Amino acid sequence: MSSSRKTRTPFRAPTAKKAPRDTPAPTRGRGAPADEVEKSAVRTPRPRPSGRSGAAPAPVEPERLQKVLAAAGVGSRREIEAMVEAGRIQVNGEPAVPGQKIGPGDRVKVNGKLVSLRFAQRSPRVLLYHKPEGEIVSREDPDGRPTVFERLPILRRGRWIAVGRLDFNTSGLLLFTNDGELANKLMHPRYELEREYAVRLLGSLNDEQIESLKAGIQLEDGEARFNSLADAGGEGVNHWYRVTLSEGRNREVRRMFEAVGLTVSRLIRVRYGTVELPSRLKRGMWMEMAEADACKLAGLPPPVVKPGDRPREARLHRTVRRD
Repeated sequence: MSSSRKTRTPFRAPTAKKAPRDTPAPTRGRGAPADEVEKSAVRTPRPRPSGRSGAAPAPVEPERLQKVLAAAGVGSRREIEAMVEAGRIQVNGEPAVPGQKIGPGDRVKVNGKLVSLRFAQRSPRVLLYHKPEGEIVSREDPDGRPTVFERLPILRRGRWIAVGRLDFNTSGLLLFTNDGELANKLMHPRYELEREYAVRLLGSLNDEQIESLKAGIQLEDGEARFNSLADAGGEGVNHWYRVTLSEGRNREVRRMFEAVGLTVSRLIRVRYGTVELPSRLKRGMWMEMAEADACKLAGLPPPVVKPGDRPREARLHRTVRRD
């Protein structure tokens, strides 16, 4: 018996010294859940540096429903607010209410379908698309005209949100993102992001017309003005100008020139905010913005690149329209 015990002794786990009976030692199982570890820490307080590895993660604060769903690509905040009012969103089986906040433990359904939510920072995706004339910025068109969404890559989660619009006969830079919060930031009037257009007119402007367009032209939906207006040259009856403005009302640029008696024969958007239309991005092509640039556009910290990961880089794509 004694020799048998000696043989098994090296395989026994070492035992800690017993604590005095009047001071029971806290127990920690090797696979104990995090909440059990925290309970034992409460019984026996021990200082724990915040930078120590294995420290408990900071609790996630509840966030507004429309912000979380926008980040998940459900839609813009305005669209989500409309869904809430229409009763199309449920939180934990109950109809959502305006301004409601949710956390990681809540279950959210949109039109009866469960939505996968993320509360940690996620890098948004942004596409630059060179829209040609003859495409409509809509998912569906009753007249059967081609739409810009038919050329875009398919998302596994969420959907592409168009940042603003371009008229059927207008070409140039059109931005798309899967992040509703970013889309709202880029479109909301209070941010006054500047748009720049190259405009070809049938005829040319005189000094009086230029001053009127910069001072303000009265349209049926209110006053409108160009932040800047520069002559870009031209020959014959066609003359090019570069204009900038800080809003995007329907057909605003065309209507402003019509108000001073001139017709726009071609209109191209060449810049939206800080994003310019790359010269190598030809009509009908799209390019995904580099991950670091997308985070910068959204006002987020740069992405953390883990060993072995490859950050998204800008790439050009020429796609065939989907039927």
